Amino acid sequence: MKDKLMLFLKGIAMGAADVIPGVSGGTIAFIAGIYERLINALSSIDLSLIQLLRKEGFLAVWKKVDGLFLLVLLSGIGSSILSLAKLVTYLLEFHPIPLWSFFLGLIIASVVVVQRQMKQVKWIHLIPFIVGIAFAWWITTLVPAQTTNALWFVFLSGAIAICAMILPGISGSFILVVLGKYQYILESLHELRIDVILVFMAGCLIGLLSFVRLVKWLFSRYHDLSIAVLGGFMVGSLNKVWPWKITLESAHIEDKIVPLVQENVSPFAFEALTGAPAEIVSAMISAAVGLALILVLEYVGQRREF
Repeated sequence: MKDKLMLFLKGIAMGAADVIPGVSGGTIAFIAGIYERLINALSSIDLSLIQLLRKEGFLAVWKKVDGLFLLVLLSGIGSSILSLAKLVTYLLEFHPIPLWSFFLGLIIASVVVVQRQMKQVKWIHLIPFIVGIAFAWWITTLVPAQTTNALWFVFLSGAIAICAMILPGISGSFILVVLGKYQYILESLHELRIDVILVFMAGCLIGLLSFVRLVKWLFSRYHDLSIAVLGGFMVGSLNKVWPWKITLESAHIEDKIVPLVQENVSPFAFEALTGAPAEIVSAMISAAVGLALILVLEYVGQRREF
């Protein structure tokens, strides 16, 4: 039961990260020591399960997909997203600097932890690392679009966002921001719009089952190169989670003022330009908590396997 509880808590941490634009649940899975097992379990879900079910029964299918592992982990992720969505929305609106600082510390520590997963470090790995930084940095500079709330686009948004969520360093939530669906999906969760939630989940499922096979293939053939790219993704995502920003352009979207173009500034420039306190002390404490959390997760991931 302790192992199941620990796995459930890892799922809660993944779900909390997936709610934040700029942070990836895949990052949490990686540093918690369950990433490759998750990829293997998800990639085993295919049409062959129907034939296996007919020949050998439900237990054979359950064993092939690592059913208990997925059930406990996904329960943690789902409960976290449903319970923390409102809290995260509140923190983003009223306490953004401590929140972003927490994830800044989390990601910086994650880069170090993830790079230690490489079996053999070579200078050639610097190339995919830099490519990963450039790509993730470019993603964070994209301007959010104004898009339709039609169910077909909700489905497409889920399929695209889940591919990012499974990759450490690429935030599925931020992809939803770029697609103009982040706020809409959060509000749908708050208000329990069942049709929107089900269509979005269907898109996530289709996108996930398609993408994990590519990730599994890359890890099996090019493990260290894949790790280098993922580490680059994390470094590039720091552009998004920097706590002190000024808004250059904004727009009214669904009766809310949404920042479109933002610029990172120093804490002192932030105070001078906005007149708001930089909250440097709370930012440092929050970043330290994020760093500590990663070290704890790594410790647990190395010494406790579900």
